[in-house]
Amino acid sequence: MFANVNINLGEKLQLLTLPQTAVTYNPYGSTVFIAKKTDRINKKGEPIMEAQQIFVTPGLTRGDQVAIIKGLEPGMTVITSGQLKLKNGTPLIINNSVLPANSPNPKPQEQ
Repeated sequence: MFANVNINLGEKLQLLTLPQTAVTYNPYGSTVFIAKKTDRINKKGEPIMEAQQIFVTPGLTRGDQVAIIKGLEPGMTVITSGQLKLKNGTPLIINNSVLPANSPNPKPQEQ
């Protein structure tokens, strides 16, 4: 027997995703911290970055990623670790040497 089958996969979606470690889930709403440039200049002549907490609406999750439906714009710098030490206006030192897990299809590590 043979059959012809058409499967509707839906439309292609473009979503803004973040590592799940970047989102703080609270009873009053989900938040992320972003790095925002200030008017102040450091000793190297670069603008000082400070933390700003914003509310987001998370969507579907896949693996280590969570879609952000509302609250963020593409190009914003999102803080993915150390959120417990932050509040609005905290000066930041950005260190991108350690990146968070951000795999849509994570595999368990064998030991």
